[in-house]
Amino acid sequence: MTGAKPVPDVVGPDLDVLFCGINPSLRSAETGHHFARPGNRFWPALHLAGLTPRRLTPDEDAELVTFGLGVTNLVSRPTRTAAELSREELRDGGEELAALVQRYRPRVLAVLGVTAWRWAFERPRAVLGRQPERIGGVDTWVAPNPSGLNAHHQLPDLARLYAELRPDGA
Repeated sequence: MTGAKPVPDVVGPDLDVLFCGINPSLRSAETGHHFARPGNRFWPALHLAGLTPRRLTPDEDAELVTFGLGVTNLVSRPTRTAAELSREELRDGGEELAALVQRYRPRVLAVLGVTAWRWAFERPRAVLGRQPERIGGVDTWVAPNPSGLNAHHQLPDLARLYAELRPDGA
């Protein structure tokens, strides 16, 4: 883990996938753990995708590295909803993310949220899936945000899309 962020990064060497959320919820900031808000589908999606052997809980987020996974956020500032973030915060976060990725070199970066991706990296027409550009020199994907507020994708959709992120296709 790194930094003095309200929700510390969970990173390490040789990660298969580094997941990047938009920013911490107020609940995550309270607990210091990623995706801690009730109703968030990150943890069940990881398990259903076959990326973890069991469903982890937010307070077990540090264990992700043992499964070749990590998690960070584009913006460190906690909010009630991501809509409270400015484009400038997202762009600045994109620069910080690129530096983090360049430092740790995961095999895949997965940004969870297409609108945040569009604003952070100035890609207004970007769609979900593998991106033509590499952030920090690594293969980059945009996947749906697992927030319960995102009704566009249900849990089975998230699990299917997250399963595609493993570099070996497993």
